[in-house]
Amino acid sequence: MIIPTSTQSSLRQKVAERQRQRWPQLMRVSVRFRSNFAYVDGVLPDGEVTPLCRLRYGGSATYFGFAIALTRGGKEVYEDSILPSGAFEGTPQDALDCACGLYLGDPTAWITDGSRTSAGAH
Repeated sequence: MIIPTSTQSSLRQKVAERQRQRWPQLMRVSVRFRSNFAYVDGVLPDGEVTPLCRLRYGGSATYFGFAIALTRGGKEVYEDSILPSGAFEGTPQDALDCACGLYLGDPTAWITDGSRTSAGAH
């Protein structure tokens, strides 16, 4: 299932806004699409690109499957992962927070509270 153009646009806007709000350590985020996957990369102030996560589209423009980016043997790979909410899927913002918490060294990003939408609540 290919991600619709409108969902691609919405996804880009959501992660870019979350990056501006929560992750000023990044110059920006970039999102690339292939089939039913969206690959989210962080761009550091020096221009270095850091793979963060992969989102899997399952038909919803709100919730996506989550996989963390890893480097193994010099290759970029993605491993399905659980978000701090305990779910395998969540919002793009939750996925960005989880990945940035890991790669930017800020575990406070994994604290969930009642003010954030839980992926398991839908």
